[in-house]
Amino acid sequence: MSAAPVGTEVPVGPEVVAEAARRRTLAIISHPDAGKSTLTEALALHARAIRQAGHVHGKAGRAGVVSDWQDMERQRGISISSAVLQLHHDGRVLNVLDTPGHSDFSEDTYRVLAAVDAAVMLVDAANGMEQQTRKLFEVCHHRRIPIVTVINKWDRPGREALELLDEIAEVTGLQPTPLNWPVGIAGDFRGVLDRRTGDYARFTRTPGGASLAGVERMDPAAAARAEGDAWVQAQEESELLAALGGDFDRESFLGHRSTPVLFTAAVVNFGVGEVLQALADLAPPPLAPLDAQGRERALDAPFSAQVFKVQSGMNPAHRDRLAFARIRTGAFQRGMTVTESRTGRPLVLKHVQTVFGSDRQTVEHAWPGDVIGLVNAAHVRVGDTLFQGPAVTFPPIPAFTPEHFGIAQALDLSHGKQFRQGLAALDAEGVVQLMHSERRGQGEPVVAAVGPLQYEVAAHRMAQEFRAPLRIEPLPYSEVRRIDARHAAVVDADRGSEVVFRSDGQALALFADRWRLASFQRLHPEVELLPVMAGAD
Repeated sequence: MSAAPVGTEVPVGPEVVAEAARRRTLAIISHPDAGKSTLTEALALHARAIRQAGHVHGKAGRAGVVSDWQDMERQRGISISSAVLQLHHDGRVLNVLDTPGHSDFSEDTYRVLAAVDAAVMLVDAANGMEQQTRKLFEVCHHRRIPIVTVINKWDRPGREALELLDEIAEVTGLQPTPLNWPVGIAGDFRGVLDRRTGDYARFTRTPGGASLAGVERMDPAAAARAEGDAWVQAQEESELLAALGGDFDRESFLGHRSTPVLFTAAVVNFGVGEVLQALADLAPPPLAPLDAQGRERALDAPFSAQVFKVQSGMNPAHRDRLAFARIRTGAFQRGMTVTESRTGRPLVLKHVQTVFGSDRQTVEHAWPGDVIGLVNAAHVRVGDTLFQGPAVTFPPIPAFTPEHFGIAQALDLSHGKQFRQGLAALDAEGVVQLMHSERRGQGEPVVAAVGPLQYEVAAHRMAQEFRAPLRIEPLPYSEVRRIDARHAAVVDADRGSEVVFRSDGQALALFADRWRLASFQRLHPEVELLPVMAGAD
């Protein structure tokens, strides 16, 4: 993000459009342990954004991944919150959002997918299209997000390349169109055949994979002499793909009918440079967004942005709060005053940063497609629109449907203020959803989650960050529906159900199971029961 003196006139028109055209904003999605964080840092290494790539757990004397900044992330070797990284490569600016893979943190990933223009679907060479990858693909498909597929861990034993392509086609309905093809079977990764030029890129390992792998470029004749049968097999399989319609077509890719495929081993940095170049070349730039009424707002219209994520506790020394916003239109300049559409309040954007792990930089200027972090913007929530000029509101980012419910009980009653503030912060982030029930009162708030691991994270952070340890007593509910608040008494009077109110005021009906839900529907057809995540499934 380029620097500009605070107080100068905000650029408009052609400069905004030109800067937007350079941007590529994308998310990396996959099943847990497919290598998302490792790939993110390998991309940063190839773009010269960092000097040495990390590795989950920091094994073999290698540093841990920078994007996993929370204690639990480093201890468990999983990402439980999204990371944002801006890379500069070949005249393009790539805003890369690494997301949690674990299904218990799906809400964080879903919010990120509302802020990107493309996605990298990471597939494990041994395991193929795993459950969480399939779910996240469906979200991308629903939102018409173009997908680049990266088959990772080709340095380890795995399945045959053609078999993996068949599975991708069967599961997604997209035509795989490999941009490169592996030379050597899974576990014997020597390099890749560039299917567009026919040349060979042979890779050489570096100690621990923490620095750039060596790459030697060869023409087909030299490759045949160097690799023998492995090169011949790669050529034959590439020719078969061409005969089956497996050549890349940009219109088909952007139309969500095909997915370009690349092969990598991110942990040793094999093929990562090819992925970086493909993302710079192929991922679409930002387009003019549609507002909540379906009207187009031009890219060079006055500044507008939408908050898609809130994160507290990234700086333990200051207990600050960051609201991450994707710029939709216009130019951002530090110190500008914007309006928050939900409340109508003015907000001065003075303390704005980019964040990658624990590293931060102040942002002076940014453009459509960029992601900025608003420091301690206390009243801003996920889904809020910020704007200058003509008023605009972008479509809301819905809350995820929780599947687990429990009562939060403070273990130290003398820390009641910290207890309330901590739960409110975790609710704003989406770690858990905070609710209250009239039958239980404000002293026993209900916390809801997609998966039980969210409760572990909430308990850990409440104890470590807010000094307000708690326990969560499970409630016997598994079904939830939105209702009109005027029907709350009817639901509360029914055996096996309860009404809670979300922090945004929405009334929710909780039922013990689907049979109690069906029974209530038969007895009370006048009560409309709606999905919690309407319009986002």
